[in-house]
Amino acid sequence: MRLTPDDLLAGAVAFHGALDFDRRPQGISPRRLPAWTRPQVPQPMDVMVRMPSGVRLAFTTKATSIALEALTTRMTTPPAAPRPVAFDLIVDGEVLTRTSNAGNVIELDRADPTKFNLIRGEPYRIEFGDLGAGTKRCELWLPHNAFVELRALDIEGDDIAPIDAPESRRWLHYGSSISHCMEATQPTGTWPAVAARLGNLHLTSLGFAGQCHLDQFVARTIRDADADLVTLKTGINVINMDSMRERTFTPALHGFLDTIRERKPHTPIVVISPIFCPSAEQRPGPTVPNANGKFVTVTGHEEIQSGCLTLTRVREIIASVIDARRAAGDVHLHYASGLTLFGEADAGDLPDDLHPNPAGYRRMGERFVDEVLSRDGLLLPV
Repeated sequence: MRLTPDDLLAGAVAFHGALDFDRRPQGISPRRLPAWTRPQVPQPMDVMVRMPSGVRLAFTTKATSIALEALTTRMTTPPAAPRPVAFDLIVDGEVLTRTSNAGNVIELDRADPTKFNLIRGEPYRIEFGDLGAGTKRCELWLPHNAFVELRALDIEGDDIAPIDAPESRRWLHYGSSISHCMEATQPTGTWPAVAARLGNLHLTSLGFAGQCHLDQFVARTIRDADADLVTLKTGINVINMDSMRERTFTPALHGFLDTIRERKPHTPIVVISPIFCPSAEQRPGPTVPNANGKFVTVTGHEEIQSGCLTLTRVREIIASVIDARRAAGDVHLHYASGLTLFGEADAGDLPDDLHPNPAGYRRMGERFVDEVLSRDGLLLPV
């Protein structure tokens, strides 16, 4: 049976982690923020909203083979080669991975981020065979580091049904590139995906590379979503872009939490501070990649750096905000230092001095379950 984009949107499968879709002449593309946010999302963030980190198609089927027809668009900055895209099919808990170098490629201009070169490719098929007999629970995870246009889903036979209701607690996570995890080799290798599988959590990922600036449209999205647990990992992007100083960051964090609490007064919320980043620990941003591909802070003028943020100071501010709110009665709010997930001792897995490598992301997911969920009593039975 061949399922068209209209069939997919009509409920032949359930989409988890997608809150909206772009409709194209031959396919559909998931988006990770709801439709009402479109006029408010800045263009650089829209790029990240369209990359389906954490998005998967969930269904049961007796089919022994499944094939997805898709057109992906990868991004790269020459001379670096574009990374392959990966699709993960989880069948009754077992992960099957297929990779591809086909599709479109966008080459970015390192000297001028507004310029790019689009190299057009063709749609292609991702096939999973020999799936075994009997009814199977399937989750088809889409690439986390590319635009994805879904053209068709082919299954052997006609037995398919959506998995609408999750069997585990709903976890909504918001963060930066270190939650988007474009450096991971497969979609189930992002640290939120690793943690979700280990902790038996139903993930919605709002990790947007470069775009975690405590935007109110994200806070309202979280406020209105179904979630049993909310986590925010914030602080690094406001230094990377020098988008906030101490005067604005503190009330922005309070305001973000206030918005969520409007409709989630008792939902557990964990605010996680930034992981280790050597150049920004004691020096304010912005940060840029140097000739060797390492992220370094830009040397500024000391006389205009009053109130500028370093990672050390950001961690202090986040901890103080959480302490103050807990003292005021919000006992369901928790703080976790990002250094417990990835600290200075892990720097060998930080190849560009900002983003972990695949091994580092996996370790972050494992530590999140062991050090955060278990410590704060948040890892509860379903």
